[in-house]
Amino acid sequence: MDTSPDRYDLIVLGGGPGGATLASFVAMKGHRVLLLEEEHFPRHQIGESLLPATIHGVCAMLGLSDAIAEAGFTRKRGGTFRWGKSQETWEFTFTKSDADPYGYAYQVERDRFDELLLRNAARKGVEVREGHKALELLREGDRVTGVRYRDDAGQERVARARFVGDASGHRSRGVVGERVYSRFFQNVALFGYYEGGRRLPPPNDGNILCAAFRDGWFWHIPLSGGMTSVGAVVSREAAEEMKHGHDEAMRRYVKQCPIIDDLLAGATRVREGPYGALRVRKDYSYCNTRFWAPGIALVGDAACFIDPVFSSGVHLATYSALLAARSINTCLRARLDEDRCFHEFETRYRREFGNFYQFLMAFYDMNQDADSYFWSARKIVNTEERDNDAFVRLVAGRSQVDEPAFYGGREFFDAREGFGSWMEQTLNPTPTPGTRRRPRVTPRKLAGGFDASEFMAGFTQEIAQLQLQARLGERRGGEAPLLSDGLIPSSDGLEWREASAAPSTTVGRL
Repeated sequence: MDTSPDRYDLIVLGGGPGGATLASFVAMKGHRVLLLEEEHFPRHQIGESLLPATIHGVCAMLGLSDAIAEAGFTRKRGGTFRWGKSQETWEFTFTKSDADPYGYAYQVERDRFDELLLRNAARKGVEVREGHKALELLREGDRVTGVRYRDDAGQERVARARFVGDASGHRSRGVVGERVYSRFFQNVALFGYYEGGRRLPPPNDGNILCAAFRDGWFWHIPLSGGMTSVGAVVSREAAEEMKHGHDEAMRRYVKQCPIIDDLLAGATRVREGPYGALRVRKDYSYCNTRFWAPGIALVGDAACFIDPVFSSGVHLATYSALLAARSINTCLRARLDEDRCFHEFETRYRREFGNFYQFLMAFYDMNQDADSYFWSARKIVNTEERDNDAFVRLVAGRSQVDEPAFYGGREFFDAREGFGSWMEQTLNPTPTPGTRRRPRVTPRKLAGGFDASEFMAGFTQEIAQLQLQARLGERRGGEAPLLSDGLIPSSDGLEWREASAAPSTTVGRL
């Protein structure tokens, strides 16, 4: 083993969107960055449906807007759902105005999209080393100080750094805190790719379709070149069918969901190349008790994972990478205390994850199939999550500064009873033909005191700030801190600073 260590400001483990984004934003401030990626790109990855915050926020800050626009990815204006009481489809659009130049995102082939981000990192000055496998984190006392890794020639080497960013996904080595699992989102996804299938009618032909059926729900994602990503998300119990063969299980699931069956009529499953297998992933949502420790920060799935129905995976990965980069850049320049910088990172990341958790919890509560094991087990009033205090305390989050940070499981759920009905009436206000609309849930505070309207305003707040930063750059005024004593982004968005040092006015509005 070569024991003479190379020295860096940051070593990043993993070259996916989170790792490439973190490495790029730190290198953009002039720091020396090494990125170790076990595979060689391009490589297959799931998670093709993106959100505007990634495209018009993070990717714009990375200077990738033109490259992504020229890549030929399918443009999406939102999501189409066969979900809740209604048997008809309904739409969730990113904007109410077709003239909004930022009211769209893309459906991407992740092998191409991820490679765009990784090659961009190299152009920003990151030392990108593919085929390099991290073996062990190095420590001095309680601080992580580097990595022992195996290079693409099989030689073991050592690299030292002021910081390590772990963006290695759900297989992260578990060196920071403990992983706590949700009892609410414990699903299994079976997915593959099809050619020749039908699309939704325009203007929604680029939308992701999420369709509920007896044993779970399907995603249907139109990709470029006529290919479609199709996945069935089912309970652990329904996943027993997979023991009889993945092809047979997928056929059975498709037959249970008429709209997916119709769209795939005449389609053929891809059986060769990187898209040629039916794959299984356990979509067990989890959250770590800590997102950082001295010398190391967890990014993306290394820290937490949430159910994929609202396409939040790449957003959470790239958003957390930006937060971690702000903390690392600030510490490398000795601007602020390390504990304070990474407390800001963890608070904001945990809040974003917790907001998606609450949004999705209400979204699952919309389905009214009381005879289905999958759906009846996911009602807020019935779910085991009420007794899952350890997980709920980790993800309760804050949508507003004055909202309590932690709840016990039962109190948390009691306060949100009716959130699913409020969500359905808000997202899909048209009742199913032939049915009578139930009395409208109080539009502000629910019976348990939870303010759904304020929650939704807080849910979109950080996404709006990302896009504003990308649009205006250093012309953007200072934003309010998330916490009363919290930090705010610098004018270029890549460091933290004291709120008192910010300009007193804000420029522009989304």
